[in-house]
Amino acid sequence: MTRSKEKNENFEIVIKNLIAGGIAGMCSKTTVAPLDRIKILLQAQHEHYKHLGVFSGFREIIRRENFLALYKGNLVQMIRAVPYAAIQFTAFEQYKQHLRGSSEQDSHINGFLAGAAAGVTAAAVTYPLDTIRARLAFQVTSNTLYSGIKHATVKMLKEEGGLRALYRGFWPNMLGMVPYAGFSFYTFEKLKYLSMKYAPHHLCSEHKTNTGGLTLNIPAKLLCGGAAGAVAHTFSYPLDVTKRRMQLAMMNPATHKYASGMLSTLRIIYIENGIVKGLYRGMSINFLRAVPFMAVGFAMYEIMKQMLHLDTGMRL
Repeated sequence: MTRSKEKNENFEIVIKNLIAGGIAGMCSKTTVAPLDRIKILLQAQHEHYKHLGVFSGFREIIRRENFLALYKGNLVQMIRAVPYAAIQFTAFEQYKQHLRGSSEQDSHINGFLAGAAAGVTAAAVTYPLDTIRARLAFQVTSNTLYSGIKHATVKMLKEEGGLRALYRGFWPNMLGMVPYAGFSFYTFEKLKYLSMKYAPHHLCSEHKTNTGGLTLNIPAKLLCGGAAGAVAHTFSYPLDVTKRRMQLAMMNPATHKYASGMLSTLRIIYIENGIVKGLYRGMSINFLRAVPFMAVGFAMYEIMKQMLHLDTGMRL
């Protein structure tokens, strides 16, 4: 194979991975958009919702605003989710190729490192959109600060110190992304391997890839993805709460104290609310969200790779 032909094939693979990842991200984020909004309201303890639970929170959003309010901020979420997932999944494939280990132990470590690096790469590129989306999702109809994406961006840049406003909460997000993305990709790949090795007749489809490798059936894809989400979110959740408090700090004078820095915010949350009601506030909604989010995301990515003739099979 000539060098130019190899470059063209590699470029085609990257483009297909970007498409597969983007579609997977769009499907997974839309699936859990209502859960995302109530999670943000609970994490940051909005005055109208902080005393409510998950399902009572849903009822209150519909009563106070309307049904479509469950999807508030979802447009900017889509603008962020598509490139985020596209970059994350594609980066994972690239990092995994470069970190291939010679032993099984190396493979485990490198799988975690590839996932962590992919998550950090995607989050760093798309973080400002995450901040804007959080601001739009946090406001309620009766008390609207921003009319849309453009207004929120301009207002934050003008009134909150320029570009740094869009990156408030960046470091806890980056630190949280290492265990979150690392464990999610590692857990999915590990469960995928174990499913194919020990229960191929029940968890694998009859279809095989062009290289003869096994592929998981759709229920198995969803199961492995859901388990990966549950494991990953457990490790990273306190930093996710910290990030969210920092992102939303400047929306209310009473919460400006969370804008001072990551360690300071962690300390304030712990002192004022403790571990369960502070650092793990909204964890129940997070599990309800994380399982279908990861299940749909990983399943759709694997399905899209098969549709685009990217070999997702595994030879045992």
